[in-house]
Amino acid sequence: MFKVDLNCDMGEAFGAYRLGPDAEIMPLISSANIACGWHAGDPRVMRQSVQLALQHGVGIGAHPGYPDLLGFGRRNLALSPADMKDYVLYQMGALAAFVRALGGQLRHVKAHGAMYNQAAADPRLARALVEAIAEFDESLVVVGLANSPVLTEAADLGLRTASEVFADRAYLPNGALVPRSEPGAVLHDPAEVAARVVSMIKEGRVQANNGQWVELRADTICVHGDTPEALQHLQALRQALAEAGIEVVGL
Repeated sequence: MFKVDLNCDMGEAFGAYRLGPDAEIMPLISSANIACGWHAGDPRVMRQSVQLALQHGVGIGAHPGYPDLLGFGRRNLALSPADMKDYVLYQMGALAAFVRALGGQLRHVKAHGAMYNQAAADPRLARALVEAIAEFDESLVVVGLANSPVLTEAADLGLRTASEVFADRAYLPNGALVPRSEPGAVLHDPAEVAARVVSMIKEGRVQANNGQWVELRADTICVHGDTPEALQHLQALRQALAEAGIEVVGL
């Protein structure tokens, strides 16, 4: 039987601003990537998100991003590997404090937005990212883009990894995600999303935006919580995975 983790970026509200139906999404996933207060989230939201994950038995992961609330952490920054390392370490510590206080355990780390994409494209930044994780807790699972340097560098340090694919994003022929600024970068049809994910898991490949096939391994599937159809995507995914005999398991 095929098995896969189902993750979603959570806790991305901030102050008076709300983003994503977290309470409805949490029961449908096996791993939650919780924002750590820089690209989104705040201390109260972090506490509430950890509580919600524990209530539903969902694995808790740190979701560090760039200090860019206005850009939601999706704008590239020019930073050194040393900066990357400290940015990640700082945010992991913040979320881990809430996890520990509430009696939970941090399970994984997945970078957000531009931090995720820049590390996936630059081995120097990838190394800094995973070094921060290794220094903090070597038992944590590193979630990274399939076939990216993040997974290679993490494995080189002896860390456990999870190769991530995206349910709601289009791919380039090189395996990177189509930039959100381009048409068709985000997929909106739940039926299309569900069928595509089942194919990625069983066939180990995805069709890029030019028609070429990209080989990849799907250990964990991401659905973005800020996509308007996120809840519908997850409901369709759950049904499609069950019908295909694919078990949803945590990292």
